Amino acid sequence: MTDTRGQILDATATLLERTGAEEVSIRDVCQAAGVTAPTVYHHFGDKKALLEAVAAEGFKRYLSAKRSRRPSADPLDDLHRGWADHVGFGLEHPAFYRLMYGTPDAEDRPPAREGHRVLVGILERLAEAGRLRLPPEQAATTIHTGAVGTTLSLLSTPEGPRTAGLADRMRDAVFGAVLHQNEPPDGKGTAAAELARALLATLSVRHTAELTPGERGILLELLGKLAP
Repeated sequence: MTDTRGQILDATATLLERTGAEEVSIRDVCQAAGVTAPTVYHHFGDKKALLEAVAAEGFKRYLSAKRSRRPSADPLDDLHRGWADHVGFGLEHPAFYRLMYGTPDAEDRPPAREGHRVLVGILERLAEAGRLRLPPEQAATTIHTGAVGTTLSLLSTPEGPRTAGLADRMRDAVFGAVLHQNEPPDGKGTAAAELARALLATLSVRHTAELTPGERGILLELLGKLAP
């Protein structure tokens, strides 16, 4: 059975599906949850705190699956699954998602940072395998920005030809920007640049005891010139 606090959070989320956060009042929440205003104030204090709690509940539900899932043998599979889970959660729980990621301070919340660390962990495995074109932190920011932008766009745009397959197209474009594709040379030096980016990304997470600090610095400088 849902407790009173959870009942209020669910009722608030349902109301937010119908109207924006500015239009939802404590009175509306009370009517939807079947509680009195003092009960809401007892659990949350005010409307702002209530909305923060809704966002926190969204993160709790979103991260619960990530915490229980073990890494697969292929980090690329984990990356694809992570993108699908992120977009899928947003489309299934739009009220939670808008409060989680649609506010200016969204990235500062501890649960958001936890999700970021999970993504970086996957990308570090890809970097160690030489499959990443960017350092994991940069790649994580690129992927996260693409996933959030895609999800918010899908939530704000009616379904139709414009959005058909959008999540998959955006995923392919974003992954193509951060992953080393191992493409054959095209005669324009792009193969060398791809390899240099992959090695730069790998060196960002792998200790190279064979190299002195000076040798490592020279190598990074040369790779930087090959991969502008």
